[in-house]
Amino acid sequence: MPEEYCHAFRAFRFSAMKSIVCLMLCGLLSVCGAMAQQDPVLMRVNGRDVLLSEFEQVCRSDGFLREVSPEASGNRDSLAARFVDFKLRVTAAEDAGLDTLPSFRRALHRYRQGLLRSYLTDGDALVRSARAYYDKIQVGRCAGQVRVCHIFKYLSQNISSRALREVEARMDSIYAALLQGSSFEDCVNRFSDEKQPFWVSWLQMPTEFEDTVFELKPGQFSKPFFTPQGIHIVKVLERKELPSFAEIKDDIIRRQMQGRAMESSTEAVLERLKQRYGYTPNKAAMDELRTKGHTDRPLFTLAGTPYGGDAFSLFARSHPEGIERQLQDFIRKSVFDYADRHIEQDVLAFSGHLQAYRDSLLNHDIYEREVCALLDDDRLAAYFAAHRERYYWPQPRYKGIVIHATTKRAAKQARKFLKRLPQAEWQDAIRLTFPAGEHSEVVAEQGVFAPGANAYVDDLAFGKGKATPMVSHPFTVIVGEKIKGPTDYREVRPQLLQDCGATLERQWMARLRAVSKVEIHQEVLKTVNNH
Repeated sequence: MPEEYCHAFRAFRFSAMKSIVCLMLCGLLSVCGAMAQQDPVLMRVNGRDVLLSEFEQVCRSDGFLREVSPEASGNRDSLAARFVDFKLRVTAAEDAGLDTLPSFRRALHRYRQGLLRSYLTDGDALVRSARAYYDKIQVGRCAGQVRVCHIFKYLSQNISSRALREVEARMDSIYAALLQGSSFEDCVNRFSDEKQPFWVSWLQMPTEFEDTVFELKPGQFSKPFFTPQGIHIVKVLERKELPSFAEIKDDIIRRQMQGRAMESSTEAVLERLKQRYGYTPNKAAMDELRTKGHTDRPLFTLAGTPYGGDAFSLFARSHPEGIERQLQDFIRKSVFDYADRHIEQDVLAFSGHLQAYRDSLLNHDIYEREVCALLDDDRLAAYFAAHRERYYWPQPRYKGIVIHATTKRAAKQARKFLKRLPQAEWQDAIRLTFPAGEHSEVVAEQGVFAPGANAYVDDLAFGKGKATPMVSHPFTVIVGEKIKGPTDYREVRPQLLQDCGATLERQWMARLRAVSKVEIHQEVLKTVNNH
């Protein structure tokens, strides 16, 4: 499925995901008792009422606004038209049964669980806890990350003393050469058992490695040193300091919302829920439970419903803790489970966020089925052939190959045999005729070159400027032709996906509108800017 054209709908899904953390930080449970205020019907789409609150909820999302031009984003009618298209796609997805698929239901359930957790969490307490954690790691010696490359020799556990001395002497000589100005990167390529740069974070590498690299500044390299893996000389290429608290606050909060770590952030919410749902403890039954380990009497009532010793015993079997810990966890779970079952009715904002996410999932899934899944290579090739002139460039480009050779004879030889071959075979022909290596006779670069992209093409194809010959390969020739536009659809695939996808979407939406009935209450729409 083409990823390039479906990003807008994945962005819509991501914006809905982000609302989980946003809600945590807003402490929305404080309005837990808020009932639906006056919420008029804004429109009717295929016989289904759409409330003003739903329209505003969707229009506020980042993903929705990315699909609307800046000029239209402040225009009520344009937003309403875009929203109608959104609802038509959702209705089409429902009619196709996409909302009954197990994958859809699992995704919606996961989102609801995360959203519920956000409502049952004290946002202020979460932020304080996250700040304390951030301050702790900020003062650590290994805060942040460093990007390094190293001259590394692996040492086996049973290496002989003689072999070890030889490796150590070799690394000492390399270090001495570095001090005299030898290229570190060249030494990595020639001598190291590991040649790719990599990022190092705290607790990722052996202590000896971290102790060394975090003391270096970018551009500095170390003396030879040992780790359990071998012997190293390390150079720090780049350093990233610890991001600001604002940048990583949400990540810290997500990590902390696990098990006991989140209990402190739910205490205030738990007490408010107890009050709301009429939590009434039975002290005598609780004392009996603490003394005897069991009781047949109700431990407490919640919204008039008794929670007795039998229910507690069932809970305790799967929660091996001390009796007091079990009792508190049983109370907590009972209160939160009750809130879970009633939150859609009690918190208007919760049901609104859940509905918006549900619709965004359906919108995404039906779009992929009706548009993205149709963007195969045959369709893209046909669209390119029918609209080739759209992809002409403002200036001609040169499609070919630039050949640099050590001798004039090699340059002429390469140009002569390439002219007899298809362009798709040029690179293989060069590689087979002039093998790559330290003393290769020919180096070549193939592509489509716009004016200004390559000095040698500018000189030899466009007659602009005078390119300086390469020192190692001073004889340069080119083979190819000037073209007005791409010759193959694959050269402009990303643009084709966008253009062809937009055409398919327009056709699809025209079919949906033709069989749909939409009524917009203009007097309600006029109030949008007042909210």
